[in-house]
Amino acid sequence: MKQDLSYPIPSDAALEPPAEWAELRGECPVARVKLPSGDQATLLTRHEDVKQVLADPRFTRLLTAPDAARLSATDDGGLFNSEMAQILPDGGEEHLHWRRLVGKWFTAKRMAALRPAMAEIAERLVDDMVKRGAPGDLRADLGFPLPVYVICDMLGVPAEDRERFSYWSDTLLNLTRYEKAEIDAAQHEFFQYMSAHLAAKRAEPGDDLLSELIAAGGPEEGGLSELQVLVTGMGLLVAGHETTANMIGKMVAMLLADRTRWERLLEDPSLIRTAVEESLRMDANSGFGLPRYLSEGIEVGGTALPRGTTVVCSMAAANRDESVFDAADEMDLARKPNPHLAFGAGAHSCLGQALARTELQVVLEVLLRRLPSLELAVSPAELERVEGLAVGGLRTVPVRW
Repeated sequence: MKQDLSYPIPSDAALEPPAEWAELRGECPVARVKLPSGDQATLLTRHEDVKQVLADPRFTRLLTAPDAARLSATDDGGLFNSEMAQILPDGGEEHLHWRRLVGKWFTAKRMAALRPAMAEIAERLVDDMVKRGAPGDLRADLGFPLPVYVICDMLGVPAEDRERFSYWSDTLLNLTRYEKAEIDAAQHEFFQYMSAHLAAKRAEPGDDLLSELIAAGGPEEGGLSELQVLVTGMGLLVAGHETTANMIGKMVAMLLADRTRWERLLEDPSLIRTAVEESLRMDANSGFGLPRYLSEGIEVGGTALPRGTTVVCSMAAANRDESVFDAADEMDLARKPNPHLAFGAGAHSCLGQALARTELQVVLEVLLRRLPSLELAVSPAELERVEGLAVGGLRTVPVRW
């Protein structure tokens, strides 16, 4: 195994992968890396290995185990490695039960029903951006607010509180920017907010996910405990907007970085669905990857990993695996099939993937129709990554039209 490469691996260009990914896949797909905390972990970069680990129940989220690697110097991996993350069941029947209860709100059918409301929100945000005049920042004007409005609606949370959510989710997902005291204070505020919100829902239920989880009763009635409902709300609020907000900006930036891609979509909007999937696959800046803790010894990619190993699955590196994707470094807007791992795999694959896909498709539909002349207002080389986030993004996406 290659020794002690620092992880995350930096990349010079915001939209391009680090050269090391291809080297690692070819020569050292099971590599030893040093995390921001100074602890060691094992990095996986091949599609087959990442898929195997994500689907194997022996790899758990129990990053609080005494011998698990600390992800960051604050000894707190934010959302990954907090006591909060341990409140939700990690595996087995309990985990499936939790997914069934919550997953009813994220079916493709429900997303299709939400689509017109999403499109309306996107139209309104584009109107506001146009009113303010070019250049605009697509991330701040559309990418960030759209998923917040949508997830706030689903949870019955007032959208005017979105700035606070933005800060809370940043502290929960950022591995390097904040001191431990600040992270703890933000988590405490968020916890208090959600407690008050749930109390209000108990008194006056609405047509929203949290009201439905409360109505299902406690564990003895086949529902969730009060604490589990609260943590589910916090988790969905963070996961339900930060990832998609960043992905909207990156997707549009990728499509405009080589404007022939945008023009192809203008000519043939039926490619929107496959273009969204290809943007997810090509995302070279998806953040930290998924950390997993190994509860017993196992072999991955021909390498024996002992019990207690912390593994980081780089789905973004796996999504460029030439053995799975022809011309893996080229963006093919019509690519089919596209078995990318952007949403993970197995029992822990992203619960909100139908929501994310729908939001990304709606954004493209609305932008192509409303702003066909859209272009980047800076060169792709000037785009800057957000550093330190567990979820990767661009600082700004300056555009004109």
